[in-house]
Amino acid sequence: MGALSETLTQFLIPVAALVGIGFALLQWFLVSRVKVSSHDSSNGYKAKLIEADEQEEGVDNIEVSIKCAEIQHAISVGATSFLYTEYKYLGIFMGVFAVIIFLFLGSVKGFSTKSEPCTYNQGNTCKPALANAAFSTIAFLLGALTSVLSGFLGMKIATYANARTTLEARRGVGKAFIIAFRSGAVMGFLLAANGLLVLYVSINLFKLYYGDDWEGLYESITGYGLGGSSMALFGRVGGGIYTKAADVGADLVGKVEKNIPEDDPRNPAVIADNVGDNVGDIAGMGSDLFGSYAESSCAALFVASISSFGIDHDFTAMSYPLIISSMGIVVCLITTLFATDMFEINSVSEIEPSLKRQLVISTVLMTAGIAIVSFLALPSEFTLFDFGTEKLVKNWHLFFCVAIGLWAGLVIGYVTEYYTSNAYSPVQDVADSCRTGAATNVIFGLALGYKSVIIPIFAIATSIYVSFRLAAMYGIAMAALGMLSTISTGLAIDAYGPISDNAGGIAEMAGMSHSIRQRTDALDAAGNTTAAIGKGFAIGSAALVSLALFGAYVSRAGIKSVDVLAPKVFIGLIVGAMLPYWFSAMTMKSVGSAALKMVEEVRRQFNSIPGLMEGTAKPDYANCVKISTDASLREMIPPGALVMLTPLIAGTLFGVETLAGVLAGSLVSGVQVAISASNTGGAWDNAKKYIEAGASEHAKSLGPKGSDCHKAAVIGDTIGDPLKDTSGPSLNILIKLMAVESLVFAPFFAAHGGLLFKVL
Repeated sequence: MGALSETLTQFLIPVAALVGIGFALLQWFLVSRVKVSSHDSSNGYKAKLIEADEQEEGVDNIEVSIKCAEIQHAISVGATSFLYTEYKYLGIFMGVFAVIIFLFLGSVKGFSTKSEPCTYNQGNTCKPALANAAFSTIAFLLGALTSVLSGFLGMKIATYANARTTLEARRGVGKAFIIAFRSGAVMGFLLAANGLLVLYVSINLFKLYYGDDWEGLYESITGYGLGGSSMALFGRVGGGIYTKAADVGADLVGKVEKNIPEDDPRNPAVIADNVGDNVGDIAGMGSDLFGSYAESSCAALFVASISSFGIDHDFTAMSYPLIISSMGIVVCLITTLFATDMFEINSVSEIEPSLKRQLVISTVLMTAGIAIVSFLALPSEFTLFDFGTEKLVKNWHLFFCVAIGLWAGLVIGYVTEYYTSNAYSPVQDVADSCRTGAATNVIFGLALGYKSVIIPIFAIATSIYVSFRLAAMYGIAMAALGMLSTISTGLAIDAYGPISDNAGGIAEMAGMSHSIRQRTDALDAAGNTTAAIGKGFAIGSAALVSLALFGAYVSRAGIKSVDVLAPKVFIGLIVGAMLPYWFSAMTMKSVGSAALKMVEEVRRQFNSIPGLMEGTAKPDYANCVKISTDASLREMIPPGALVMLTPLIAGTLFGVETLAGVLAGSLVSGVQVAISASNTGGAWDNAKKYIEAGASEHAKSLGPKGSDCHKAAVIGDTIGDPLKDTSGPSLNILIKLMAVESLVFAPFFAAHGGLLFKVL
């Protein structure tokens, strides 16, 4: 037994979650203190307006403030209506899929209500299969609702904070940074704390029924991860198609054809573009990282339940993954204070170092936190389930498993930053290649993306080898959780990017002075790099989570070993490796066809609305928002169906071995495609921004805006948009979701799978 008692564990986990929620609400309160009052604007809309401050610079007057409030309202209404419509579709999906889970798992033993012998804890009786079906369904619905809530709350705070960030920029870049970062922290802490609290409460409620049957209890809890990830898939794909359709449409007509600046209010797609940042990069990313967190926790809990922790009923050791997450919330809380209260930002050049400092501080503090938790919560020696054998493990082994995952995440983050930030040579080389046109820009960008895969893959491979040697599959699940243990800080940095992007858009649309636009641009440029770091974390953790879930699936399906040379496995392997390409093709084409409609609409408005180009007439923003909404909701269904149906079809028709091959193949190819797509897109985006900013002699020689070199960079950025914001980030959900779905349905596949091979 570890030093922590069960009573203390039962107290500490919910307290940490509640502290996280309390801290998020405090940050929200501090953001809302940016003064608000009501003014009637000319169209009769009662605008919530941030008042001017005595310390403002320049001549930005009350008219500008009213305009900012109007734009903020339009973005908020657009984002909310999109999410409501999307969640209506997802509500139907949740209901249908919950019925499928219940029917499939209930039929394993013919809907029997009799107790049955345990699978792992030999000689004991466990609860009936019907109970597993019912509780897995409840866990699925809880995970889905928490995922939806995480995305929605993030979107709400982002649309609440964007205009506040713009108006604070009048008082200096440091003030604007704090508002944007605090708003991101609200999302980070709400997501981590809600995820932990709902999981903790679910376990305790399920325990009332399951009692001593820990094997059945934690098997049914895996439905929580499935619910979280299935919502994340549709949120990511739908939001990604929405944001990129608007972005590509706005850029191609506005920048390339009409030669007007980004976020120019004359551009009809500009509101849809800003709405897209919130529904794709905030709501989608929130659901995505919540899915990763839920799945890695469920994988670790399931593997532990069939090890000595579960058999000996050691609740504190069993809850080790939850205690790690609790410690993560406390560590991230301390880390956040470094950005908002301890170090003040006085110049533009300090923004990016401050954000990167957050990653380092949280990683160093968390390493100490992991050591404390490992020695207090775990017995000094224990056994773990290792594919039918028992593996003897010491508590310090698990410290290394979690710590290597944490540090591998930092390595992936920094490598991603090196390849996507315009402060370093890879992106500067891409920018330089624009001299000879768009074709060379595309060639250099693709090469950069492929090259950027190398070090992250070695980091993931090292953490897999070390954690597996030390603590078998449980070690890999804990390495994944280690990478996600500082999720509150990671998400705060990630959400900061779209909030700053929106702030810049609002400054441009409201006609604010050049100096303020420069400040919001600087905030946005730093946010672009950190968003790429966030995507790196998400993909790296997805690889580890997927492998841990794969291990849990193999043991639950009763497969002794996965033989790559067996024909049943190899056909699964090669088909699984193809799936990320099929999925990417679907999402890229979806963005292309939605963007085509957007380009046509923007051109139509420029050609048919008199005075639009001169700025004397207003564009029809609402029509562009509608085009993006309709296209994204329609186009998200085929890629979502591909991911959700593949494990069901493979497992039912071809059996557990073929499905094991599919999971292994999709994991191996999905990680490579996801990293290269995200980094290529990020590099093209920042190469364009490098030319636009003209901050160095080299950059000035390539510019200015509107030059041939800049137009080539815009084309590269436009190609990269669906890669970095739709296909790349959605792929990490593909590899996790297929694995967790296979684990949840493993009892059914083991009992009734392989229908085709039985016939042939």
